[in-house]
Amino acid sequence: MASQWQIHSVARVVRAGGVIAYPTEAVWGLGCDPWNAVAVQRLLALKGRNAAKGLILVAASIEQFAFLLGDSPERWLGGLATPWPGPHTWLVPHRQLLPLWTTGEHETVALRVSDHPLVRELCLTCGPLVSTSANPAGRPAARSRLRVQQYFADQLDGLLNGSLGGRRNPSTIRDLASAAIVRPA
Repeated sequence: MASQWQIHSVARVVRAGGVIAYPTEAVWGLGCDPWNAVAVQRLLALKGRNAAKGLILVAASIEQFAFLLGDSPERWLGGLATPWPGPHTWLVPHRQLLPLWTTGEHETVALRVSDHPLVRELCLTCGPLVSTSANPAGRPAARSRLRVQQYFADQLDGLLNGSLGGRRNPSTIRDLASAAIVRPA
């Protein structure tokens, strides 16, 4: 488990515009400040990911997404709160409250409240993060620190040591308005 010093050190890297790797519930993730255009562009370039696809944002609590959820119907908020924290990602209307480099060409943004202790601590320290699997596009997601290093060598600005959360698959993605499953677990 990473120490508080390590978490704060990696959070400083994020706040300074860096791209980091960190363990999540099922795979290693790449992350950065979702409001920093240069950091997001670097992350997308590392992955070879098309910016139009948009990115997932991860947080420590539903409250960290309050700025996006404030005007949401009560039934939506109940649907969100029930499975969080946990392996559920919801597509939520962003109402142009997030930058285009984070949302891509979509009217929604993917949100997840993690139940991984390191991800939660990191997000409590630096706020919501971009969260995408640590792999170049078309390659398997990294399930070890060694694989992250093989994929990205010295291209990352920080790496938070820790263990995966024990899940086998990435989170389920659902549309908040319709509850339709977009990506099963």
